[in-house]
Amino acid sequence: MEVNQGLDLYQTPIKKLDKFIMDNLQPDENFLKQARRAIDTIGDFLRHNCFRDSTPPPPRVLKVVKGGSLGKGTALKAGSDADIVVFLTTFKKYKDQEENRKLIIEEIRKRLVECQEKKQFEVHITQSEQENPRVLSFKLRSKTIEDYVEFDLLPAFDALGQITAGYRPSPQVYIDLFNNCSHGGAFSTCFTELQRNFIIERPPKLKSLIRLVKHWYKQVRYGGKCLSLPSYALELLTVYAWEQGSQEPDFVMAKGFCTVLWLIQKHENLCVYWTKNYDFENETLRSHLEGQLRKPRPIILDPADPTMIVGLGSRWDLVAEEAAWCSAQECCKHPDGFLVQPWVVPVRERFHSSGRNPSVYF
Repeated sequence: MEVNQGLDLYQTPIKKLDKFIMDNLQPDENFLKQARRAIDTIGDFLRHNCFRDSTPPPPRVLKVVKGGSLGKGTALKAGSDADIVVFLTTFKKYKDQEENRKLIIEEIRKRLVECQEKKQFEVHITQSEQENPRVLSFKLRSKTIEDYVEFDLLPAFDALGQITAGYRPSPQVYIDLFNNCSHGGAFSTCFTELQRNFIIERPPKLKSLIRLVKHWYKQVRYGGKCLSLPSYALELLTVYAWEQGSQEPDFVMAKGFCTVLWLIQKHENLCVYWTKNYDFENETLRSHLEGQLRKPRPIILDPADPTMIVGLGSRWDLVAEEAAWCSAQECCKHPDGFLVQPWVVPVRERFHSSGRNPSVYF
């Protein structure tokens, strides 16, 4: 186990955690301005230039959505990519996305190269080794963008249509998903807006806690390698900890942090899900959800995409070892040496088919 102590979180007193986040983890306004300019540049390129010379009928951009940590408002000061999901008329159904995304990605890549040749902006494209890539990764800089901004661009089928305040997908959206999904999360990009909105509507201090948890995880190394736990799993687990333990917009940062560390140590009992976008009322949805929730733990079900158990296959056991170690450091201790006690948060020993246990049913 190796931990990078470049930003010495473990030795930070609990009363200084908020300052630690502000000084070291909160993106500065210049970075955010640069990112916004870069995202606007790519959005304009996709809408107005990218497909205008394509074979008729050319794809039409329905919407361009900013996802990832920048879209959710949980970006760290360094190392945050801009996830851009472009929804296209080319994809009439889920399978179209799977079968035709390679051609769309290649078309976008060609147009980006052309823009560079015309000196509209500088771009460095990462070559994918996958047979059917789902993402185009590149770095972009222009006259108005001083530093390179890293992008992951993903074409997607518009399964949801126009999203307005209080929007909730019809059960048929998910039934169609079940009928076309070959593996969990295969079409999670279609639900980017719901994933983003689930996080972005949270209080600012909760987003700061998410930053702290993600920073902690990024410092953890085993054999010099990062573990495979996705940051989205940590975001959802942090939201769960806050919902169940506090729900206050202004809380003690150390208690929130220690609660997430405690939940990670209890990963074998985690069964976390929400019913904001789907529930057990429809028979087909209920059957699918009950099957998902009976799978081996830990279970953190994506609140937007019920086919995806977030963090499935990750080495939670190794992450739990580091969580236990961190829980005994200065960042989790009172000045008198006593450990900070986590919020009282339920974990599930087993799933009841009624799906109505209040500890996880929102």
